[in-house]
Amino acid sequence: MTERVFVDKQHPRAYQALLDVAKAARAAAREAGLDRGLVELVNLRVSQLNRCAYCLALHTEALHKLGETRLAVLPAWDETDLFSPVESAALRLAESLTTLPDTAAQDAAYAQAAEVLTPDQLSAVEWVVVTINAFNRVSIGSRHPVTGLSA
Repeated sequence: MTERVFVDKQHPRAYQALLDVAKAARAAAREAGLDRGLVELVNLRVSQLNRCAYCLALHTEALHKLGETRLAVLPAWDETDLFSPVESAALRLAESLTTLPDTAAQDAAYAQAAEVLTPDQLSAVEWVVVTINAFNRVSIGSRHPVTGLSA
């Protein structure tokens, strides 16, 4: 296997810009009334879909620190009643924006989310999804190693 360039290290200004966008997205979510736990659930679900091991480890640890106990069922969140309507709307929208299904399916996911989320919340969730997808690609492309996991 060819050794990968860590693009975050190779072009730190570009990576810093991405960090700044993510910080702004988290602030937008907070200002829209979405808590950090919901943001981290979205980050984890998107990272599951993208199979980003580095981000999976990072956001799983963050959710453990927040006391989240539903991680085992997150891949099947829509088969349970364990997630609130707001969480479900955010997760459905996140999946739709990550997998980019056909237009009709994406429109349906957006319409369902719009029934529960305010315009500010919809926008904030979309920005969170955009940034975690970008971070997933940075880590996947760079093959960032997963180390130092806590039990």
